[in-house]
Amino acid sequence: MAGTLFVVATPIGNLQDITLRALSTLKSVTRIVAEDTRVTKKLLDRHDIHVPLFPLHAHSSRAQFDKVAEMVASGENIALVTDAGTPGVSDPGALIVRLVRERCGEKSVVPIPGVSAVVTALSGSGVPADEFVFLGFLPHKKGRQKLLDEVVLMKRAVVMYESPHRIMKLLEELVARVPERHVVIAKELTKMFEHIAGGTALEVQERLKNGDISGKGEFVVILASP
Repeated sequence: MAGTLFVVATPIGNLQDITLRALSTLKSVTRIVAEDTRVTKKLLDRHDIHVPLFPLHAHSSRAQFDKVAEMVASGENIALVTDAGTPGVSDPGALIVRLVRERCGEKSVVPIPGVSAVVTALSGSGVPADEFVFLGFLPHKKGRQKLLDEVVLMKRAVVMYESPHRIMKLLEELVARVPERHVVIAKELTKMFEHIAGGTALEVQERLKNGDISGKGEFVVILASP
């Protein structure tokens, strides 16, 4: 009889942002599949959880993904976590979920919901989010400009992730296209230096340039609908 793959959302910064159900699940499984075991170990140590870790990330071999599916097929109950937030969003979690569903059946995968940087940023942005498009990280080079040309024409709010190394570049690209469009950038969400800042693309770019908004930390960028 097959086991269960629990897809467990974990904190995006503040380690207290985890549900009671998630903690109970992490304590009860036989193994935790983690994107970066060092990051996950900090969370487990904080909550006194002692369960073996199995690394699985974007550069893992297909054999490693198949091995996790085999574990579930053999009856193991396993938790899947990512470094921050909900597995399957801008990480390789979708592949292992699909493999387990195909091999062990639809009821073998159970999501344990929790924090998502996308929803957290939207909730504090003031941008209407009845409808929005999530693009994750934009391509660094090939296809980037074409995609941005399409983004500014979308009739819905657009949510993107960006690194501290490219946040200024993204603001410059938006200013070149829609300098007066409302933009919100959210950095260090749930952490000590959390900052959710908004204004026109040009205003936000200037605040980033003059240091009013720190360029450190991972960013969620929200481009409001026209």
